[in-house]
Amino acid sequence: MRIVLFYHSLISDWNHGNAHFLRGIATELLKRGHDLQIFEPLDSWSLKNLVNDHGTAAIDRFHERYSHLSSTRYDRLDFPSALKNADLVLVHEWNSPELVRCIGEHRPSNSVLLFHDTHHRAVTCPEAMADYDLSGYDGVLAFGNVIREIYLQRGWARRAWTWHEAADTSVFHPLPRNDNPGDLVWIGNWGDDERTSELEEFLIRPVKQLGLNACVYGVRYPRKAKERLAQAGIEYRGWLPNDTVPEIFSQFKATIHIPRRPYVISLPGIPTIRPFEAMACGIPLVSAPWTDSEQMFTAGSDFLVAADGGEMAAHLATILNDPATANRLASHGLNTIRERHTCAHRIDELLGIYQEITGIYG
Repeated sequence: MRIVLFYHSLISDWNHGNAHFLRGIATELLKRGHDLQIFEPLDSWSLKNLVNDHGTAAIDRFHERYSHLSSTRYDRLDFPSALKNADLVLVHEWNSPELVRCIGEHRPSNSVLLFHDTHHRAVTCPEAMADYDLSGYDGVLAFGNVIREIYLQRGWARRAWTWHEAADTSVFHPLPRNDNPGDLVWIGNWGDDERTSELEEFLIRPVKQLGLNACVYGVRYPRKAKERLAQAGIEYRGWLPNDTVPEIFSQFKATIHIPRRPYVISLPGIPTIRPFEAMACGIPLVSAPWTDSEQMFTAGSDFLVAADGGEMAAHLATILNDPATANRLASHGLNTIRERHTCAHRIDELLGIYQEITGIYG
């Protein structure tokens, strides 16, 4: 099939978690022999910030690491040309309402056109999402049941399917452990104060209480946040190219998941992509509370859940001092990813949706 994708950025993962999943599904589609073209805006917000912080060498590095992937960067689009002969078109919700509308108006008559939503704006900023004209679309791919139901209940789309994110296991897999690993690593961005108090409770205090050798990777940390990390003895290391995450995980004994507040309060069942990647790398994981209402994992077996900071410290102490428990947890999480939550599984689901709409096997 000829498949066309319109996304915010393939090249940059600077504060752009969807790039992780995009790279994984693109890799899988190419592996299966599909004709794939990816469009991204020339001046995407994520790419501009990446270059501002790390120069054009970061772009060169992406092309070297992902030599099999490429994108067409555009200022203005010739829609008939971009969409010509497309069988399946995916349009991500970080695109502008104008672009989304124009693609709907110019879609080839025999194509399947789907809107892909991987953010919490449908809950936290519904007035913005209501601006998207999806009348020309066959439906919505939502990364959780809550989002899917919102599109249907509000009449934003005629049809919607749940399409969770997943791990790109061509990149995220266990590596040999460092001979002298650190205790704890957390990889995540600051998050516009969406988890400030949670980071204090589930990261900073437990690390300080246990005296752990810990570090943090991520971007958009304000000065006060960096100061708090330093006060707890946590090293802040800045942006991390996402494909190097497995190497970093191999240097530590444990990691944690601290979901942003909207995912805990308003979007139960959506874990975001970081836990998928951590479990795919075979590192023991402890999570702050979130409700797995979609039964994607088995809490207590795939990872441990800490109800509060005290329990986080206790779970981390168990993992760090009981290798058998740590190994059992890591192994169970890894097997769950391999059995249910890889990008190959998601492409199977996507092609199943295509078949449902068209009656044609992809």
